Amino acid sequence: MATAKKTNGSKSNSGNAKSMDAAALLKADHRKVEDLLATYENSKSKSAKTKLAQQICMELTIHATIEEEIFYPGVKGQVEDDMLDEAYVEHDGAKVLIGELLAGTPEDDFYDAKVKVLSEEIKHHVKEEEQRDGIFAQAKKAGVDMMALGEQLAARKAELMKAYKASGIPTPETRSMRGVELKVGHPVESATA
Repeated sequence: MATAKKTNGSKSNSGNAKSMDAAALLKADHRKVEDLLATYENSKSKSAKTKLAQQICMELTIHATIEEEIFYPGVKGQVEDDMLDEAYVEHDGAKVLIGELLAGTPEDDFYDAKVKVLSEEIKHHVKEEEQRDGIFAQAKKAGVDMMALGEQLAARKAELMKAYKASGIPTPETRSMRGVELKVGHPVESATA
């Protein structure tokens, strides 16, 4: 995909005043997931945790997909390659945990620990993207048309949300990991069991 370059107008191509630039849209996603993770951490009810975990997994799956399909290709060559490579690997690490959560329930050993580790991974990833010299800042400094990318992200996000609500969250798909088979050892007892 070609890199989107900066345009002179501050309005989006469609003229929609509610459009937001790519960084603002992605940051809004970050805040929503952070809020959901905090709510999960404070929840005691297994049914509430189940619903929250499903929502967290859906939000993160959609977010990762739109970043990987649109945002990262749109800023490639305009931001540090190492940062993009790390972002893909961080997404894939989160996808492993998302797959575990989707296959499990809050009654499972280590379920809450998996949500906690996912939360920590997301915090690190968000910091990498949002920090002063992070991916978003580098893209803006390079003159990437963040409004055009924001429109594309919003359209794809709406499409994915509709599809996932209708048919469920798909099995996570990694882009940087090969999906090596891991040997599952004998279960260990959770520290909370």
